[in-house]
Amino acid sequence: MGQLAAATVLPNSALGGTDDIAVQLSLLWGWIKAPLIVPLLNIAVFLCLIMSLMLLIERVYMSIVILLLKLSGRSPETRYKFQPMKEDVELGNSSYPMVLVQIPMFNEREVYQLSIGAACGLSWPSDRLIIQVLDDSTDLTIKDMVELECQRWASKGINIKYEVRDNRKGYKAGALREGMKRGYVKSCDFVVIFDADFQPESDFLTRTIPFLAHNPQLALVQARWEFVNADECLMTRLQEMSLDYHFTVEQEVGSSTYAFFGFNGTAGVWRIAALNEAGGWKDRTTVEDMDLAVRASLKGWKFLYLGTVKVKNELPSTFKAYRYQQHRWSCGPANLFRKMVMEIVRNKKVSLWKKVHVIYSFFFVRKIIAHIITFVLYCVVLPATVVIPEVQVPKWAAVYIPTVITILNAVGTPRSIHLLVFWILFENVMSLHRTMATFIGLLEGVRVNEWIVTEKLGGALKAKAAAKAPRIRRFFFGDRIYLLELGVGAFLFSCGCYDVLFGNNHYFIYLFVQALAFFVMGFGYVGIYVPHT
Repeated sequence: MGQLAAATVLPNSALGGTDDIAVQLSLLWGWIKAPLIVPLLNIAVFLCLIMSLMLLIERVYMSIVILLLKLSGRSPETRYKFQPMKEDVELGNSSYPMVLVQIPMFNEREVYQLSIGAACGLSWPSDRLIIQVLDDSTDLTIKDMVELECQRWASKGINIKYEVRDNRKGYKAGALREGMKRGYVKSCDFVVIFDADFQPESDFLTRTIPFLAHNPQLALVQARWEFVNADECLMTRLQEMSLDYHFTVEQEVGSSTYAFFGFNGTAGVWRIAALNEAGGWKDRTTVEDMDLAVRASLKGWKFLYLGTVKVKNELPSTFKAYRYQQHRWSCGPANLFRKMVMEIVRNKKVSLWKKVHVIYSFFFVRKIIAHIITFVLYCVVLPATVVIPEVQVPKWAAVYIPTVITILNAVGTPRSIHLLVFWILFENVMSLHRTMATFIGLLEGVRVNEWIVTEKLGGALKAKAAAKAPRIRRFFFGDRIYLLELGVGAFLFSCGCYDVLFGNNHYFIYLFVQALAFFVMGFGYVGIYVPHT
């Protein structure tokens, strides 16, 4: 039977002496296809269908919650007490809580002035505000520049502290933890964290601190991100679509239903008492912000997301930087889930429904299933069914579910709705790295604690200068060629060619377009390219 199957696949000319290897491979394929490959692919299809339904139900649920919030007119001010901070006649500025602003940095040549200047411009009594610059830079020139900038602001009367340490243990979490150990921090009530490229408006504190000051059950107030370089290139526009959905829908739903969501690591205000009760900053994963948020939530603290308070920042505009960022953002949550799932289950302070929300919705569906299903179904299983027609993916799973999810995603960024097709192709390519990172996190692989700071180019500052400067085009194989993307693109293209020759379900249209997206990104023609000097 195996020889007969091989004969039906290969032409007679392939059975010559020079093609013995091809014949043997064909025989082997005939032997293992029916008893092994087809059942495994059927199992993969079944699992993908289950995961697709889980993701669809989660997205529809969040959309319904957002719709109800809009119709009911519920706002943070109606759910929590809010009164603007005012100077007391007798106490003076002492009526204002003491606020610490932490700015962790690492070789931030292009943006350090932006964040320091914005923090020093915050509207708050100067004697009730401390700016703390945590500089982990290894470049001594940049270190000197940051220190001089701090001294410049200090000469203007700003209470700014320049802090360094002799190692980078724990990376960002380690720097924040060391900063909290300083003696002057003991007098502070709240701590604000801004990454080096974040530029808060002057009224940031007056719009966030009152919620914490008047609602003792709140531990965190998170602001929304606003992107100064969203229009820099197509890649930044597509990133904006994904992140806008995250803030507009995911964070808002978590805040309004369970008073829980993942801290974004920046543009947020923490109650120091809550931070300390949760155990402070830990560096056991690459998502120290999410780690702290989960631990604080398990202590019974509540979180508030303010979508109306926006903080400007910069999206990674080089593909290399974006790949590193997405690895960290995908690997970290999966690894944290592995470390904390039983701790969440055993917790006695939060309700059963909140546990279900954190474990199932927050972690399992959004941080694990969402990454795996995108790559496995649309870049592995679906192309494989072209070569193995005995297995079929139902049309509702291959077409209807992704269409609904894509339309729901467009809610976050209506101005980019015409880019939905590009967004789908881009997200499918990035799902390759997110899936790999997710499994690395779950299995604690070699790169589980890899931390590479996302490169910031200071695009907002240098836009005019870059327009005038001549562009130098240099090609470096390691910087512009990405073999993983090219490999998956070749696989999809091969499946598309097979579908054209032997198939009848017209998947080749999708396969060729998706393969082209993998090739474009594999050759580095996405984002902007910063040549070596």
